Amino acid sequence: MRRWVLVLMVGLAGLAACSSGGETVRERDLPERINVSSAAFADGAAIPRRFTCTGENLSPPLRWSGVPEGTAGVALVVDDPDAPRGTFVHWLVVGLDPASEGLAEGAVPAGARQLPNSSGDAAWTGPCPPGGPAHHYRFTVYALAREPEVAGDADPGAAVEAIEAAASARGRLVGTFGR
Repeated sequence: MRRWVLVLMVGLAGLAACSSGGETVRERDLPERINVSSAAFADGAAIPRRFTCTGENLSPPLRWSGVPEGTAGVALVVDDPDAPRGTFVHWLVVGLDPASEGLAEGAVPAGARQLPNSSGDAAWTGPCPPGGPAHHYRFTVYALAREPEVAGDADPGAAVEAIEAAASARGRLVGTFGR
């Protein structure tokens, strides 16, 4: 009987860990050709509170340049690799026009599609780390050689893997936030 209880407890702990929202995605080695910036914060600097769960929870404005010619589409992935249970995906946007040069604050352009993040929402979920050291939030813009094969209800980890597999180049802006 004790062995059965122990097996059950270990199984439940494993199930809880798998459902934590953490993603493990191994990044491909891609050229870093795209320059990504924001008028709201500099690379490596703190993300203003208005873009977080303690503020207005708006997506920050983003700019990019250097998307290679012949790119089929652009995708954006925002994640937190410092999350306690593995990388937490805050925002997934696909179908961005390769001629676009950014996103306005709190906006997603017509024709683009948001995919479910680690919270299960097809929307921006602003930084909201537990107390302690500041976390790093990676805003990664991908140039896609082809549209990724991603279902609208795809698991965030699978969606990021599909985006990585379809990408020919990327660029990244990193911001920090702590509470």
